[in-house]
Amino acid sequence: MRILIVEDDERIAKPLAEDLKHQNHVVDIARDGIEGWEYAQSADYDLILLDLMLPKLNGITLCKRLRSAKFHALILMLTAKDTTSDKVIGLYAGADDYLVKPFELDELAARMRALSRRSSETKPSLLKHGNLQIDPSSCSVTYAGNVISLTPKEYIILEYFMRNPTQVLTRSAILDKFWDFDKSSGEGTIRTHITNLRNKLKAAGSPENFIETVYGIGYRLKLDS
Repeated sequence: MRILIVEDDERIAKPLAEDLKHQNHVVDIARDGIEGWEYAQSADYDLILLDLMLPKLNGITLCKRLRSAKFHALILMLTAKDTTSDKVIGLYAGADDYLVKPFELDELAARMRALSRRSSETKPSLLKHGNLQIDPSSCSVTYAGNVISLTPKEYIILEYFMRNPTQVLTRSAILDKFWDFDKSSGEGTIRTHITNLRNKLKAAGSPENFIETVYGIGYRLKLDS
């Protein structure tokens, strides 16, 4: 799944994002309501974890704005207040569910699975490009029906390509999205992951260099696949 966390408390947002990334989800963090709105407009998110009390634009107002603008992402409201009124206000604003902080990661995972099942009949979840198919709800990958086993980092990179199938993704953009270290030291890391992905795709039956190199720029999926 592609997930946006809108949470101003770093003590919650960073460990939560790391845990979700380890589960092969693609995760972005916004630290206030305005930034959350900007992120939501820039990508197609499957789930938004939205804190109730945010600077600049509170969670209720942001939730209403998202629904008014016809954003269809699932919204799980995070609140420190375990009161019926806050929960009702959040649900009326357009949230699909709520979770009271502090919470266990297992409880969050269970809520996410329940929301995913609830929406599966109305929202197609599979990403397809030629014979390559990804199911974000289960983080499974197949090529022509052959299952491909990927590391968490390989998976989130491939899903990034699948969500931008005709776009050339620069090395800088990939590094900014999935790594925190210096770009000059990360070029080799990107090449290694791309090589590993190509080899695993080829072993499953894909054409040579299913992920093409666009010299001097970056990479993209084969357009004729």
